Amino acid sequence: MSEICALIHIDRLRVENANAVSGPLSWGFPSPTAFTGFSHALERRLTGVRLGGVGIICHRFDPQVDFPAGPWRPGRFRLARHPYIAGWKKFKNEAAAIVEEGRAHLEVSLLIAVLDELDPEAQAELARQVQRHLPTMRLAGGAIRSQRRVQVREWPEDAEGQRKEFRKLRYRLLPGFTLVQRDGLLADLRRENPEADALDAWLDALALHVAPVADPETGAVHWRTESKPGWLVPLPLGYATLASHEPGEVANARDPETPFRFVESLYTLGQWLGPHRLDRLEQMLWYPEADIAAGLYLCRNDYERLTPKEESDEQEE
Repeated sequence: MSEICALIHIDRLRVENANAVSGPLSWGFPSPTAFTGFSHALERRLTGVRLGGVGIICHRFDPQVDFPAGPWRPGRFRLARHPYIAGWKKFKNEAAAIVEEGRAHLEVSLLIAVLDELDPEAQAELARQVQRHLPTMRLAGGAIRSQRRVQVREWPEDAEGQRKEFRKLRYRLLPGFTLVQRDGLLADLRRENPEADALDAWLDALALHVAPVADPETGAVHWRTESKPGWLVPLPLGYATLASHEPGEVANARDPETPFRFVESLYTLGQWLGPHRLDRLEQMLWYPEADIAAGLYLCRNDYERLTPKEESDEQEE
């Protein structure tokens, strides 16, 4: 029996100036932690409703990046001065400093699980509450401009009913791609090369490999880019503790009554898949979890656990 009692479907949510640098080693689409944090913030604004995992479907991603003319020129973020003149400082009339930040415009659909049973009247009221709170919130640091609609639907209890409902739902999410976790690919790469550590395997999976290939007839050498299986991306997954301090030990901390921890980002591999390639709602949901004893604060996705090995291998091709 599924723990999901209902489903919030936020369709075509437009976000401007979302954070495009969610980790120290990569840039691009926001981390899943931004979406689980958004769900947690929304849950605190709602009354008497518990929310579960979050499904992320991207329809449009517009990074605020310029690419100078010429071959192999690196892109650069479009930066701005806010405010343009630093006149707010006394006796100072000069240009303000540029804050180094990466931004992107997004159009996403979110599927948020509801863990409480709701009658039709409560479902309609929950949809109205979500619709009312969305304009006052932020997603990945970006401003929410609009959404097409917000629906709350009852989720079936039996497995067959869930499959039928998800088959109808997944085609409504097209065109778009959903983000899933692919830790197993890193393990496969490390088995192929036992001398490689996790970082080597991660970089090898994401690197652009270009190799010279000689034409057997003419002897001319051409450069060929090796194709990669699937649409794989670097994925900031959460944080690991570097050092812990008791409340009040660290000067200028935001909350002097809460334990303080310095952390670093953790990465894994993610993959973008068409929603029509999935069979269950749970394959696309992301959940926050914390292992305080081990100092780990991560997001988890059950795609690999719920997908047979043969099917996940087909998704890479």
